[in-house]
Amino acid sequence: MFGKWFSRQPFDDEEYLKAKDSVLEKAPIPVLWLFGKTGSGKSSIIRELTGVESVEIGSGYRPQTQYSSLYAFPNESEPILKFLDTRGLSEANYDPIEDIVEFEDQAHLMILTVRVMDHALEELLAALKTIRKSAPDRPVILALTALHDAYPGEQHPEIDPFDESRAPLPENINPNLKRSLQQQYERFEGLFDCAVPLDLTPPYEGFHQPTFGSDRLKRAIVSALPAAYRHQILQMDRILDPLADMVKKKTMPTILGMSGLAATAAAVPAPWVDIPVVMGLQSRLIYKLAKLHGQSIDGRTIAKISGALGGRVAVRMALRESLKFIPWVGMAANAAAAFAMTYATGMAWNWYFTEVNKGHAPTESELREVFQDQFKRAGDLWKVSHQPDAVKATE
Repeated sequence: MFGKWFSRQPFDDEEYLKAKDSVLEKAPIPVLWLFGKTGSGKSSIIRELTGVESVEIGSGYRPQTQYSSLYAFPNESEPILKFLDTRGLSEANYDPIEDIVEFEDQAHLMILTVRVMDHALEELLAALKTIRKSAPDRPVILALTALHDAYPGEQHPEIDPFDESRAPLPENINPNLKRSLQQQYERFEGLFDCAVPLDLTPPYEGFHQPTFGSDRLKRAIVSALPAAYRHQILQMDRILDPLADMVKKKTMPTILGMSGLAATAAAVPAPWVDIPVVMGLQSRLIYKLAKLHGQSIDGRTIAKISGALGGRVAVRMALRESLKFIPWVGMAANAAAAFAMTYATGMAWNWYFTEVNKGHAPTESELREVFQDQFKRAGDLWKVSHQPDAVKATE
């Protein structure tokens, strides 16, 4: 079975695609509903969380309703995060009912984006009240953006004065900003669970801190999301932030997305879905990485290199005898092992393609060493992001 799944592309395999769709439906993929007027900073928040450019974000949107669109990162096939963007909020005829019906069970968290000095918010406020009433338990983060509008020509405070309270209003901030923040808190009283003042600006605007408040926003998102959905955010932050190489920026989301789906597949209590789908995901991951690196690949090469990484032994280790190697039990062990196996496979292949592009032909021993190092790292990532105090670890 190992050779069968690793020697072909799964794109046209109907059974695989059906099983993968079933896994995708069960996967804990966070859906963040961005709700705000045009120009309030929604795209800046997505860019900060994902690291992609605005133009790429825009081209990735798929219409959902008359007013709202969905952006799956990094793509529709293996998403890590999904963003719902509601537009048309400046129009007096916006009716939130369609969005409420469509997103009632989809959105796990709403991020309300408001420019801090914008006080023409009647239509937005009316729509938000209706949406909040329909799902009072869904967390709402009030993201108050463009703080520099309150102090044009000045830099942000060198030391961030905002804390983690529900409505942070420090004494030692610009008076115009303080006054406007107070008005916004009063305006949206009872409609949000946490407020995050922030300012995300492109480098050319000249601010010393172009991502002012970004860390506070990420911590707020992790804290507000249901526990099952936090690990995606936590892993993204740990994996994507240190990356400077453009190829890695494009390949890492793909590796992480496939690894998350593999974990979900391994946790599904159906014997027919675990190993075939996990192997199919890994096969598809290899072909995707080859394409991102501009390399051609065939089934024979995949089988040879996968054999060097451990072949059947590695799969059996990861999915059948994981209790001997990873300190988790039951379904959690299978999910953790599938995540680690897929992540390590992707990272090993990523390294392989990088080395080939440099003119170096990696040896089997080098590949095994990279795989083993990344397998251990994957286990550490999984363990940290699934601990009860994972949120505290980000602070």
